[in-house]
Amino acid sequence: MPETAHHGPDVVAETDYQRVQRSAEFADLRRRFRRFVFPLTAFFLLWYFTYVLLASYAHDFMSQRVTGTITVGLLLGLGQFVTTFAITMGYARWANRRQDPVAARLRDQIEQGTVGAGDGQVPA
Repeated sequence: MPETAHHGPDVVAETDYQRVQRSAEFADLRRRFRRFVFPLTAFFLLWYFTYVLLASYAHDFMSQRVTGTITVGLLLGLGQFVTTFAITMGYARWANRRQDPVAARLRDQIEQGTVGAGDGQVPA
C-alpha cells in the first residue's frame, strides 16, 4: 500500500473532492438546492401532466373559446411556456444569490489547497 504523510501505510489519501463532499458547507449547499429544486420540479410536472391529461381527455373544456379564436387549451399551452421561463428566471436569481457564493468559496478552498481546513481536517 502507498504510504501517505498523514495517514500511515494502510490508508489511501483522501482527494479534495472527497473532503469537499464531507464538508458541512457542501452538505448545506446540497440541502438548499434540493429544498428549492425538488418542490418546484414536482409542481411543474403536476402542472404539465394536468395540461396533457386535459388535452387528451377534456376536449370540450380545452376547446371552449375565451375570446375570438383563443381557446382554454391555447391559453393553458402558452401558460406552459410562461411557467418554464418564470421557473428558469427564478432559479437563476435564487442560485446567484444563495448557491453561487458558497460554491465559489468551496472552489477557492480547493484551488488554494485548504479544503476541509475549517472542519478540523488536515489541509490538502
